[in-house]
Amino acid sequence: MPDPDDWFRESFRSEYERQSAALGRFNLAIFGKTGVGKSTLINAVFGEEVAATGIGEPVTKDSHLYLDKRGHLGILDTQGLEVGVDDKVIINDLRKAMKQMRHAELAEQLHVAWYCVRGMDRRFEQTEADFVRQLDELGLPVIVVLTQVPMRDGQYHPDALALSQMITGQQLPIFGRRPFLTFAKPDPFTGQQSHGLPEVLDATFRCAPAGVEGALTAAQQIDQDRKARTAQGVIGAAAGSAAAAAAVPIPFSDAAMLVPIQLGMMAKIAQLYSIKVERAGLMAIAATTAATQVGRSTFTGLLKLVPGAGSVVGGVVGAGVASAYTLAMGQAWLVVCQRMSRGGLGGPDAPLDNAAVRELFLAEFRKRLGSIRRQEVR
Repeated sequence: MPDPDDWFRESFRSEYERQSAALGRFNLAIFGKTGVGKSTLINAVFGEEVAATGIGEPVTKDSHLYLDKRGHLGILDTQGLEVGVDDKVIINDLRKAMKQMRHAELAEQLHVAWYCVRGMDRRFEQTEADFVRQLDELGLPVIVVLTQVPMRDGQYHPDALALSQMITGQQLPIFGRRPFLTFAKPDPFTGQQSHGLPEVLDATFRCAPAGVEGALTAAQQIDQDRKARTAQGVIGAAAGSAAAAAAVPIPFSDAAMLVPIQLGMMAKIAQLYSIKVERAGLMAIAATTAATQVGRSTFTGLLKLVPGAGSVVGGVVGAGVASAYTLAMGQAWLVVCQRMSRGGLGGPDAPLDNAAVRELFLAEFRKRLGSIRRQEVR
């Protein structure tokens, strides 16, 4: 007889991969001269050490441009090329790549470009302005980011403001018609705090195609409210699907038909919080076996906690209960994923604290059962 844990893991992995494909990937091209802080900016927005990776795959044959793919994020790397020196090579390679990508699926296209300038350099050369215009001509939305801009008492450094005003005066085809001033990584020595990152991220969302919003939400690490709102949408959709599945009341013993809906919901939320499939699967087992044995009855066994659900022999589950039950599961799972992403429950890399996962999930699940009326289970 197959191990029910193995069945659960394989089912969860399959659903995780399906949801991953549906989310797709957001691909960012980032340019700027050496030393302007591109890697620091990427790591600040998308998580530590994202930029410290291999160079990835060439975007076209014999290309000097490489796309490093990391989950729901792709970063275009101009490996070995220097903006201001190799502009023609970069633009020619980009032109070839963009032409090929027009016929590719959305996850294989480039979506947004960041052009970075060090805020205290006091200059923005004509070659840089020309480079930005050429990016726009290729069809890439461009966001200009001034990096390493000091701020004191809510005021930007005057030199950075002057540079920003100079760039704005050139009327470049950039988002918002102005640069975004940032300081990506706090400096404990000077006490300088980070700033400007949420504004850059919001501009990126507004520039990016609608089809990659989910991938960008999953990849970014600084807007937790956006992750939560997206997760709430996933939960609502799953609750609606569960209600539709139970529109004709289903026997309590056959409620396993709800499992694929709930697996998909949990897998997608785990991805929004960058929880890897192996860890997410273990978390799901620990959470949903809180009140029952593992295996096919894992999710439906939690129905026994619903007021009246298991008290009537031959009882059936209607649309209202299926929806509210799935909603309660989703809300509880969201709290578990949020806690894990903040380093709790053992953290993303430490051994999983199964007992803590189980306790948290069950406590949150029970909190939300009050909306399920006893008389809805007949």
